Amino acid sequence: MQIGKHLLFWCVVTIALVVGFGNGYNDFIKAFYFVTFLLPVAIGTSYFFNYFLVPKYLLKGDNVRFTIYTIYTIVASLYLEMLVILLSFIIIANYNIDELPPIMANIFVLAITIYLIVMMKAFVIVYRKFKKQEFSKKRLLEEKEALEEKFITIKSNRINRQISLMEITFLESMGDYVNIHVDGESVTTKETITHFEDTLPDNFMRIHRSFMVNRNFVTAFSYKHVTVNGRELPVSRTYKDETVSKLSGNS
Repeated sequence: MQIGKHLLFWCVVTIALVVGFGNGYNDFIKAFYFVTFLLPVAIGTSYFFNYFLVPKYLLKGDNVRFTIYTIYTIVASLYLEMLVILLSFIIIANYNIDELPPIMANIFVLAITIYLIVMMKAFVIVYRKFKKQEFSKKRLLEEKEALEEKFITIKSNRINRQISLMEITFLESMGDYVNIHVDGESVTTKETITHFEDTLPDNFMRIHRSFMVNRNFVTAFSYKHVTVNGRELPVSRTYKDETVSKLSGNS
């Protein structure tokens, strides 16, 4: 699906460039040839900038490296653009610059065309990333506020106890009993882990038939283990994909 969207985007860009340049000098055939030369530079610059520089440096707050590498990218892109123009002279005009309309020989017009395409995609990608981060932060804040206000009441050793959801690190099934691990102690109650899976909020997630964890206390994870407050818990095959997806922030 993503590949289809990318192909559609660049098809639209190609048509727009051919129409734009073709109208400029009333020759759509030469415009098509010229755009064919120009497009690889635009695509290469766009993907390197949007899918490498932006996520690796800009979105992680490394503005210095992002600026430096962006300058390098612009210089390299301009150099490639000069090669494109030279190649177009050879093939389209046979080195006769007088046969080229002014718009084709104007490097600034070409540069603006390329960077408008690149910046348009960059703006959309950065906007979506920031909106996704804002949504994630808002959801985590809402979950934290909910946890601060909520308690669960359990019966342990014939005594009813209230435990703050915010203090629970993980739950461990012991058959017909569940050990609820909080900071500094473990509270046992006669209940099933499935019951807690159905009643606890979304930040509690099942990683194994015997374990549930509070995502707020997870310090490391993989397809095989989740580390909660220094304790390594197993991840079963049934839950491994969902576990990694949730902890990676994909759902």
